[in-house]
Amino acid sequence: MKQKVLMAMSGGVDSSTAALLLQEAGYDVVGVTLKMFENKDIGAGETDSSFVNVRDAKQVAEKMGFPHYVFDFCPYFRQFVIDHFIAEYESGRTPNPCVDCNKNVKLGQLFPKAEELGCGYVATGHYANVKFNEETGRWLLLRGDDRQKDQSYMLYTLTQNQLAHILFPLGRLQKTAIREKAETEGLANARKPDSQDICFVPDGDYARVIQNITKRKPQPGKFIHLDGTVLGTHRGQLHYTIGQRKGLGIAYQYPLYVIRKDVEKNIVYLGPQEALFSDTLIAESCNLISIPDLKGPVRVTAKPRYRAKDVPAVIEPLEDGNIKVTFDEPQRALTPGQAVVFYQDDVVVGGGTIR
Repeated sequence: MKQKVLMAMSGGVDSSTAALLLQEAGYDVVGVTLKMFENKDIGAGETDSSFVNVRDAKQVAEKMGFPHYVFDFCPYFRQFVIDHFIAEYESGRTPNPCVDCNKNVKLGQLFPKAEELGCGYVATGHYANVKFNEETGRWLLLRGDDRQKDQSYMLYTLTQNQLAHILFPLGRLQKTAIREKAETEGLANARKPDSQDICFVPDGDYARVIQNITKRKPQPGKFIHLDGTVLGTHRGQLHYTIGQRKGLGIAYQYPLYVIRKDVEKNIVYLGPQEALFSDTLIAESCNLISIPDLKGPVRVTAKPRYRAKDVPAVIEPLEDGNIKVTFDEPQRALTPGQAVVFYQDDVVVGGGTIR
């Protein structure tokens, strides 16, 4: 009897090709597209922004002859992603909504749905790999073979039970091979461009989206140099993130960067680039994958933001359950709210949120 798998289909070429590969491997595929939000949810009118993605996914499912459903996850997305995104920015932090979405919405809500439909597995178009370690008895999350597309950083919150029931058909493939496969099989979305931005902030102007949703106008405050000198007036701390240089509008004897923010006093502190560097951080809300717990210092490489290269570090447990990360070399702009993910070679040890 064929194994039944629930395939998350975004309407893009990656998930469509993943569905094709599962079908070729003998799985009984059930396609599903997740409706996460409508434009009215982000203050951008009443249009249903998911229409194109649903249409494209449904066309692929019809071509390959498997059923396709649409799940309305808008309430979950609003609660766990959009509301959290707003709260984090308004508290002076810089969240990673894709991590939150995978944990609490896309995967968090899909596994129960898969069980309801009699599917033993959930599959996605992420570039990552999973394997079982016979020696430790633990499921492992590994980087995708295409290092330019690897998304293991976004998946560090996966649990052992989820890893035992998830499939990543694209994990061993290169992006070029995936597009070629889609074209060979005549998939209509073979040349559909990849999405590069946060899905509900397509133009990158997150401050405008937050203002549209909350109807709250960011309050101007002071730009203050680390030495205490008042440098000017900012447009509201919401518009600035740690390490930012552009858009400050401050003329000074050397380039200035956002070093930190004091939300209560509505102050944005500026300083030289060297003030951005630190060799330690504290990670909270941590999840470990390759090991059940952290008993002492462990040598890893750590990735403090998605587009960063992971660098040598030591992680060690703290009494409050958080993890201290000490880098071999100081790192630039370690930003509260972002994820930090720990690796040993290709294996994800775990990760957490920078405090």
